[in-house]
Amino acid sequence: RPEAKHAVSRLKALGVERTVMLTGDNERTARAIAEQVGVDDYRAELLPEEKVDAIDGLVDEYDGVAMVGDGINDAPALATATVGVAMGAAGTDTALETADIALMGDDLAKLPYLYELANDANGVIRQNIWASLVVKAGLALAVPFGYVPIWLAVLAGDAGMTTAVTGNAMRLSRITPTPNEAKDSSHG
Repeated sequence: RPEAKHAVSRLKALGVERTVMLTGDNERTARAIAEQVGVDDYRAELLPEEKVDAIDGLVDEYDGVAMVGDGINDAPALATATVGVAMGAAGTDTALETADIALMGDDLAKLPYLYELANDANGVIRQNIWASLVVKAGLALAVPFGYVPIWLAVLAGDAGMTTAVTGNAMRLSRITPTPNEAKDSSHG
């Protein structure tokens, strides 16, 4: 796919430690594509169970492993990975049903955007949890000592924190694909 090289380089720029191509294609074709796309490693002539073994090995070696695939031969590996991503438009029903995430288009250029969005979403979730815990703990200590009336504690602790965490989460809507990703997506 024409957008694969850009997607791989962008994922690396975002902090993806290692990219590996698993394919049933022959060694020569796999090597040529791997070099052209810029993946760190490739494994060729794999049967579905060998893809699963490869994913198992990567899961043992790394904290999290994402597998991107579209075919019925990818479905077992998609299920084995920490996160399975099925390419929707070209994907088989089995791959789509097995994956954790289904992209409704075949645009690999969206993968870096999704990676960045997921990473930022995790950060926002942590911020929201800690902010809620700190505010509620502070209010739980302040009310018995008379520093804050109970009605204000309820208002600030419930409605106030709900508004605050929602507002904080809305910052995620600012994350958009980079111009190159948007441009590349028109080629798919």
